[in-house]
Amino acid sequence: MSLLDIKGLGITFGGLRAVNEVSFSVNPGEIVSVIGPNGAGKTTLFNMISGVYLPGAGQVVLNGEDVTGMRPDLLARRGMSRTFQNLQIFQSMTVLENAISGYHLQERGPVLADLLGLPSSRRRSKAAEEGARALLARVGLERAAEREAGNLSYGALKRLEIARALALNPKVLLLDEPAAGCNAVETEEIDHLIAEVAKSGVAILLVEHDMKMVMRISSHIVVLDHGEKIAEGDPATVSRDPAVIAAYLGTEAENADG
Repeated sequence: MSLLDIKGLGITFGGLRAVNEVSFSVNPGEIVSVIGPNGAGKTTLFNMISGVYLPGAGQVVLNGEDVTGMRPDLLARRGMSRTFQNLQIFQSMTVLENAISGYHLQERGPVLADLLGLPSSRRRSKAAEEGARALLARVGLERAAEREAGNLSYGALKRLEIARALALNPKVLLLDEPAAGCNAVETEEIDHLIAEVAKSGVAILLVEHDMKMVMRISSHIVVLDHGEKIAEGDPATVSRDPAVIAAYLGTEAENADG
């Protein structure tokens, strides 16, 4: 059974159909990548799936439950976590504090207990710190735990953001351009991390412009162009699809003319 089912999802902005009747599924342990030229509707699709935008049509089904239009915090409680194109890191906090912040949904308890520093509150805080340290080790940042996050390299910040998303113990993880702005070494580190997370059984939905990375790690690829799904399949099938080739070559020709 798939963990995430996208059924005929669509949205219109001011009469312009940004995404039109897109459907696909993501299974446990699978890496599904959504690709397409700039303006294809990839991030808009992500925003509908993750509750940022209310779809105009279709359904988002998470682990058998219709969660269409549900708020991001409620989706997180049901097992969906997400990173964004632009880093959402607290630059002046330590790496460990950033990782701990990802536990806020699990850690939350009675306000009075937190104010009084009761044993139950201390136990929650200790569990969150232990979990955060384990996640930092998982993403290769355990030695940087006490450093200020703003002093990390860009690739390390990307891995930190993934660690914080994993703090919610998601069944489905949405990654929006996790390798954007990274050099070759940093991209390879993120590549290995994503593959490791998928092997643990997490269903991963990925938007990424680095086609080499997409072709290396994807189980399945969905291709959008002008809001329409024009192809899907395994990497080898998609790379040979005439519609996909035309969409990318057309974009390159437009850029050259510009």
